Amino acid sequence: MSNDIESYMQGLGQRARAASRALAAADTAAKNSALNAIAEDLANQSDYLLTENKKDLDAGADKGLDEALLDRLALTPERIDGMIDGLRQIAALPDPIGEIFDMNYRPSGIQVGRMRVPLGVVGIIYESRPNVTADAAALCLKSGNATVLRGGSEAYHSNQAIAASIQRGLEAAGLPADGVQVVSTTDREAVGQMIAMPAYIDVIIPRGGKGLIERISGDARVPVIKHLHGVCHVYIDDEADPKKAFDIALNAKTHRYGVCNAMETLLVSDTVAAEYLPGLARAYVDKGVELRGCEATCEILGDQCIAASAEDWDTEYLAPVLSIRVVADMQEAIDHIAAHSSGHTESIVTENYSHARQFLREVDSSSVMVNASTRFADGFEYGLGAEIGISTDKFHARGPVGLEGLTSVKYIVLGDGNIRQ
Repeated sequence: MSNDIESYMQGLGQRARAASRALAAADTAAKNSALNAIAEDLANQSDYLLTENKKDLDAGADKGLDEALLDRLALTPERIDGMIDGLRQIAALPDPIGEIFDMNYRPSGIQVGRMRVPLGVVGIIYESRPNVTADAAALCLKSGNATVLRGGSEAYHSNQAIAASIQRGLEAAGLPADGVQVVSTTDREAVGQMIAMPAYIDVIIPRGGKGLIERISGDARVPVIKHLHGVCHVYIDDEADPKKAFDIALNAKTHRYGVCNAMETLLVSDTVAAEYLPGLARAYVDKGVELRGCEATCEILGDQCIAASAEDWDTEYLAPVLSIRVVADMQEAIDHIAAHSSGHTESIVTENYSHARQFLREVDSSSVMVNASTRFADGFEYGLGAEIGISTDKFHARGPVGLEGLTSVKYIVLGDGNIRQ
């Protein structure tokens, strides 16, 4: 079986590599035509998609998947409409491929600049949500990349049905159907093969739980763009506006709990902690948030708070739980973030310009904010139109990965018979 899986994945990779050349050369009109054709096919096939999705839901229920997982797995008419709208929105975005920038004349007379180009073949490994199949394929297609998609076995029928619509849309636009391939085996060995094919796959993007991403990152022989987890912080400075501090700290935690850009630790200057924390605590408790605090926090909040453990400062809760620490000053807040952040998103609430600048300069995360909720760390909110994930790496992409994050650049040189002296 292992040899069969290896042969299957090698063949899939070879076809993706061949298709990547055609997609890299495709013009914007052809790519947009394909995206709109895929959207139309999904609309026409909506009943079939729901039927195939029901097979996955029934199998998931039989396996004892919890309600949260089943909800992520489910397709509804509204979610199908969301996929269709997403495809059309990506079609409407500017095409990054072929953009030429930073052109400069050199003393030799040549003109040197850079051109934006596709990465080549993008492998995406993900869990549960079948809409990722359409979203990821669309972003890769618009950025001129071929893609190999390996969804979770729990969404097998849904992903295959969506893949069929994608391939029909590609063919309708005159582009190779192999430009988007969804792995058709549920054998876990396929993932091992996929992350060890640098001849055919240029980058791997894992989307899912921490265990999946750690495995991919540890075993891959292909470069990985990863988002491991989101331990995000908000620091309320001693010169924070009280209303801004309250609104931002409440929104960053309670707007949504199970997302990577939700605040997990609130840091508060000891100068204002006794003034600001009681009102915030009441608002959190009213929303059912469990508070875990340092010794100073517990002294201020009493029975509204339990003592935080050492592990709490490093935990991504993805739940209505919040760690709170009182710090002496901004430097202690920055030091805490350096020790415990996952490098995702941090925010300072302050009216002090110098403090804001220092925080922006010294905090080393993919998004650093001043007087804004961490919930804004999102490709759509940043004006990227869509994202394939949020990278906490420093290479090759960092932060929300949109169309530009799925590209590279090459140097171009324009001359007129110039020779080097």
